[in-house]
Amino acid sequence: MPIYAYRCSSCGLQQDVMQKMSDAQLVTCPECGKETFSKQLTAAGFQLKGSGYYATDFKNGSQPKPEQACAPCASSGTCPMAS
Repeated sequence: MPIYAYRCSSCGLQQDVMQKMSDAQLVTCPECGKETFSKQLTAAGFQLKGSGYYATDFKNGSQPKPEQACAPCASSGTCPMAS
């Protein structure tokens, strides 16, 4: 479930709320009770880490890798695994 940031424009309360995407937006402030509680626009909170999501997949464009034959296929010209 996504976490949404809310802020009350009357009392200034800021709160993160975990809600389903289909849930209705909250409007009543839990602190002051006024209907000035609104959802804030925030940046996505995830990072792609590891050994190369970007570097290996998209950095140099989509270049097909050359096919390499295994040793038995290269020496005989036929693949023993194909039969």
